Amino acid sequence: MRTIRIATRKSPLALWQAEFAADEIRRLHPSVPVEIHGMVTQGDRILGQPLSQVGGKGLFVKELEQAMYDKRADLAVHSMKDVPMDLPPGMSLPVMFSREDPLDAFVSSGYTSLEELPAGARLGTSSLRRKSQILSARSDLQILDLRGNVNTRLAKLDAGEFDAIILAKAGLIRLDMADRVRSSIPATTCLPAVGQGAVGIEIREDDTELAELLAPLNDDRTQCCVLAERAMSRELQGNCQVPVAGYAVLEAGELVLTGVVADLEGVRNLRVTRIGSSEEPEALGVQVAAELIGKGADEILASILRD
Repeated sequence: MRTIRIATRKSPLALWQAEFAADEIRRLHPSVPVEIHGMVTQGDRILGQPLSQVGGKGLFVKELEQAMYDKRADLAVHSMKDVPMDLPPGMSLPVMFSREDPLDAFVSSGYTSLEELPAGARLGTSSLRRKSQILSARSDLQILDLRGNVNTRLAKLDAGEFDAIILAKAGLIRLDMADRVRSSIPATTCLPAVGQGAVGIEIREDDTELAELLAPLNDDRTQCCVLAERAMSRELQGNCQVPVAGYAVLEAGELVLTGVVADLEGVRNLRVTRIGSSEEPEALGVQVAAELIGKGADEILASILRD
């Protein structure tokens, strides 16, 4: 029986995701051997600069994809918010597991919510998406860059470098750290990143045997929502170098997608919500992107990229 080799980063959350995927494969196919191969990516090595300045979240997946190209690995497991909108040639995303809570978490030792922070408080985040939306709600805060894995970020908070930090709620839940969440930040204040809370499996497109083996693991509802979000972001040429957010939900059989584009100062915060067919999630994503562009999103994004 073929051994399935999983490529993963070595951060605690990435290893959790890889172990979760391995357990799901073993549950479905008990006789199939599964191995996990930890790797250090370029994104893990460069910690002294904001991701938006050094190439974006794609730095976390390139080495994993190269391992698959070289056939040193059969699949990679990713947080979907880290996966670039355009996959490299010959790669596919056949599986997205059921989505965890996609909201952002407010984490602090001294305060219970974003609203409770005093003027001038130091708020840590590595995300331009979060920075722009938070400034739109609280322009009086100091937004400071925060890099590193979840444990590193929490350690910096606990050492007093920040008054509060923002992390993905899903990651804290998966690492059994839900007790660190003081409150969830509503999507009306800070819309989640595209794909946030979802974990996906990437494989070589020509590995049809593996695609067939993995197919029962796919959660159709999650895949539908994430496809809509990714299509919107792709049309906007979104990545972590620009503040683009998108979140889709299925309600009564209909797909509801909200998209946000904001400037870095939080002055302009464009938001569009539309309802579409769950049978054509990517068409809805394209529609929302077009409406955001019609409101001036292209001007905001072009200005940010020029700077």
